[in-house]
Amino acid sequence: MTEFYAGLDVSDKTTHICAVDTDGKVAWRGVCVTDPEIIATQLNARCPDLVRVVLETGTLSSFLYHGLLERGLPVVCICARHAKGVLSVQVNKSDVHDAEGLAQMARTGWFKAVHMKDSQTHLDRARLKMREQMVRAHNTMVNQMRGLLKLFGLRLGGSTTPGMRNKRLDFLFRQKPELRDIFAPMITSLTALEAQIKAISATIKRRAQSDAVCERLMTVPGVGPITAMTYICSIEDPKRFAHGCDAGAYAGLAPRRFQSGERDTKGHISKAGDRTLRHALYEAANNLLCRVKRPFALQTWGKALALAKGGKRARVAVARKLAALLHKLWLSGERFDWEAA
Repeated sequence: MTEFYAGLDVSDKTTHICAVDTDGKVAWRGVCVTDPEIIATQLNARCPDLVRVVLETGTLSSFLYHGLLERGLPVVCICARHAKGVLSVQVNKSDVHDAEGLAQMARTGWFKAVHMKDSQTHLDRARLKMREQMVRAHNTMVNQMRGLLKLFGLRLGGSTTPGMRNKRLDFLFRQKPELRDIFAPMITSLTALEAQIKAISATIKRRAQSDAVCERLMTVPGVGPITAMTYICSIEDPKRFAHGCDAGAYAGLAPRRFQSGERDTKGHISKAGDRTLRHALYEAANNLLCRVKRPFALQTWGKALALAKGGKRARVAVARKLAALLHKLWLSGERFDWEAA
């Protein structure tokens, strides 16, 4: 009985498929619509004894992975960065060759499988991403308003809340009345954005408070509902990591290392992991160092490091330790202890 291994080179509309046998010979090539039902039908018809199906990480990888898994196919999603290194040895780059290269990787097992998150996690991550995008758009519009006002010699100043901003704008427009109608659309848009950000933040807070793990992680100083939800949605399964320090490396907070012979150099952090998680941990570290009034060991260590190495390095180091601390609390089921931390 011949066993087959398949590779899927996925694009937005079509997917190139290549199946090879145990000797690495191409048994079948094809192209079909990027839909798990159609792909599963093609593979079941052409390769009845399928051992492994490989596809790369991408925007459609979760949709295809869960769709093929539900249809009984032995699918594995692999890291696109690692696959790129293998596929780059080919002389000619094409979808057909990439599908064959992925099939050969499936046959040899020379790949790194990626943990695929479930549907509920993706729903929570979508909510977090939506809030992040609205906050980014809000900050961009406020900065644009500041810049435009400076063209006329007006300064918005340190207005940190919508009420303070509106009072300041009203004062500035009395000096330049002709600007009121020009800035009215942006002010209306900002007001609508702030209402939406407030609403989605309240939803995330309720979701975090209803989750036992999130509620436990929020006992750590500086960690709020956004950070706790982001951490849980990014890690999903704490048993993926043997050590808590691996969680910091997963977020891209561990330093790069280049070692060869007598040379051993450590550089800046890799920034190779989940960007959203890295930013959330960095913000939590900043809150821990600057806003938490009650002192404890981690804060004292971070402040001493800030004096010696600078504030930015200290926040990165504290963020890395926070990732390990949250991982420990998640696994142990304990709450944060002010005396032990």
